[in-house]
Amino acid sequence: MLMVDVLNGITEPLSNPIVLRALVACALVAVAAGMLGCVLLVRRLSLLGDALGHAVLPGVGVAWLVAGVGVGGLLLGGFIAGVIAALVAGLASRVTRLKEDAAFAAVFAVCSAAGVILISQAGSQLDLLHILFGNLLAIGRPALLVAAITSVVVVSAFAIGWRPILLVCFDPSFQRASGGHPGVVSLVLLALVALTLLAALHVVGAVLSLGLFLLPAASAYLWCERWGRMLALSVALALAGSVFGILLSWHAGWPPGPSVVSVLGAFFTVSLLAAPRHGALARWLRAKG
Repeated sequence: MLMVDVLNGITEPLSNPIVLRALVACALVAVAAGMLGCVLLVRRLSLLGDALGHAVLPGVGVAWLVAGVGVGGLLLGGFIAGVIAALVAGLASRVTRLKEDAAFAAVFAVCSAAGVILISQAGSQLDLLHILFGNLLAIGRPALLVAAITSVVVVSAFAIGWRPILLVCFDPSFQRASGGHPGVVSLVLLALVALTLLAALHVVGAVLSLGLFLLPAASAYLWCERWGRMLALSVALALAGSVFGILLSWHAGWPPGPSVVSVLGAFFTVSLLAAPRHGALARWLRAKG
């Protein structure tokens, strides 16, 4: 009887085409975010993902004012704004005494404020809330297509550029000495992060997008010693968080985006405590022994 109830709890929401479309979109974005989150984590750029998520807002607002709410226009406007903001912040850190983190924080704070103003002028307060916190159950075919393209592009980039990405994450000096171009690889990865963040706007919004990138990667980092296993586990956790988060949203009546991030947060909490080598409990036992 219990098994029947569990199966009904899973199949009932998935029989709804709106929920099923939301689940597919979230899973596609989760694959890309899970992989790129590992890059941001090992390169100690985790907060860059959050900052970049807010930096795309002015481009989204301008595109909305000029071309309306079409997914293509919003995607292009946000992508251009994110890349420009990253370049301006990087330039500011090189031509002034500001450190890179301070330059990024200052530029992206301005972008965030400007984006909120522009989006509030282009649409209603409800539209602004959807951009900031996601509107997963309202995803249409264009947004689903963007999520699919983003996932394919990111997975293909990791498959084709496995070695350059590995080197830029762990030994960029060796990559440069061996004739590689870590700066170019970094820019490509930054562009992929911006693209995935734009796809994530429809899923969890700008405010919670960091959770989709960082939480699966941080959880996997606590369990894994090897890069390939970390990537695989991060993607698996991101996918599981998408499924269980949307099911939780359906049964508890919670917003789907925050539900997904909450489940990922639960995974991280368990990993933080119970990971066999790097978890808090394991370290405490080693210290006691």
